[in-house]
Amino acid sequence: MMRLARNLLITCCILAGLALSAGFFLFVQGLDRNEKAAAARVDGIVALTGGAERIADAVDLLARGRGERLLITGVNEKTTKEEIARQRPEFRAYFACCVDLDYQALNTIGNAEQTRNWARRHNFRRLLIVTSTYHMPRTLAELGHAMPEAQFLPHPVVTEKLDLASWWREPGMVKLLALEYVKFVAAVTRIQLGVRDEDMGSARADRPAAVSALR
Repeated sequence: MMRLARNLLITCCILAGLALSAGFFLFVQGLDRNEKAAAARVDGIVALTGGAERIADAVDLLARGRGERLLITGVNEKTTKEEIARQRPEFRAYFACCVDLDYQALNTIGNAEQTRNWARRHNFRRLLIVTSTYHMPRTLAELGHAMPEAQFLPHPVVTEKLDLASWWREPGMVKLLALEYVKFVAAVTRIQLGVRDEDMGSARADRPAAVSALR
């Protein structure tokens, strides 16, 4: 009986490992198929911090008239709007009128919560989401959970370090994608189980002040 139970446990572990591995490869393949939303106008643009390319793309989209306002969420509490504006000095005027910074979010859950608050404050229901390609699935899952009434259009940003055509050749890239896959599975599982977002420490008030706002 003990041997049967042990063999059953081993079999279950092997099957679980195979399922996770297959899911990981499907996850990465899905990233390679991510496409930017068509050039339709939206109510607002949301950029999640984590890379200069995200902010640059988001400001460019705002300047091209894709949305009324831009929210940059998850900004480090020591970073000012002026410092961000220096990245794109030609668009400095937009920072004065149409860019909002969120200093509260500490993670993707917090990004979704602060986006919800910002969107409802401005009565926005159609949002263009700007974040890295590998971060987009988890971002959309969290946003859909926080704002089921809204529509989200993805604008994935492909960074120079991310080569989806040969990611398996770079150990650092394998680690990055594997970690993001685990986070994505955990997020979807948490949402399905109905775990309260408040328990996850998603806003600055939930953590010590020394913690950075960037993921």
